[in-house]
Amino acid sequence: NCMQENYHKWYTQYLSRDFEMLVFGHSGFPIILFPTSCSRYYDTKDHGLIESAAEFIDSGKIKIYCPDEIDGQSWYNYSISPADRVKTHMAYERIILHDVIEFAKYETESKTVGVAGASFGGYHALNIAFKYPDKVSLLISMSGSFDIKPHIYGYYDDNCYFNNPVDYMPNLKDDWFLDRIKKMKIIMGAGDEDFVLEENKYMSSILSQKEIPHTLDIRSNVSHEWLFWRQMFPEYLSNIL
Repeated sequence: NCMQENYHKWYTQYLSRDFEMLVFGHSGFPIILFPTSCSRYYDTKDHGLIESAAEFIDSGKIKIYCPDEIDGQSWYNYSISPADRVKTHMAYERIILHDVIEFAKYETESKTVGVAGASFGGYHALNIAFKYPDKVSLLISMSGSFDIKPHIYGYYDDNCYFNNPVDYMPNLKDDWFLDRIKKMKIIMGAGDEDFVLEENKYMSSILSQKEIPHTLDIRSNVSHEWLFWRQMFPEYLSNIL
């Protein structure tokens, strides 16, 4: 296998600490692939998700960027206040926007990027796509979970609202956002035995009400696990590319 793999580590001002990322491929459309909740930048590789997309990577169609995540310090950090959980997430978002996406666009000479992720990685992908549709033109969510209310224990403020797509998307009326989101290629996949199934149906209904074109792929006899994400990912890539 000739797949090119590069490790990056840099100091990021947005969290005042080092940040790590793996990049796969030599050229092609850049896709930011988020890890699942409380995992690391190498987990998508370790679980075979990168290998499942090898034909697209090796042929130079796509280049995959796997940033680390900090869910354990943000959404899942129950030792700090919910307000601080959200603020920590917002610092992470700035790393993705300013460090990762800008680097990926520069390296590939692409005007936009794709975002993808499974489970809570699907949340990160969908949230950043809908908030910054001028930067993102492709969204793949596999068994995504889109409601952050379980992580904030009844607390709510503007920061929570603007990072909870099930809340801000139904109210989205701004044509600048809607026009760009409508041009995005969007695929959401979930299994009929997956605990996030209803969340995906609900997000699909929101998009349909807004007349946002998208695909909701519900698979039979499929639950919330890597085995199925490894099947979904290359299929969705071939549908889109």
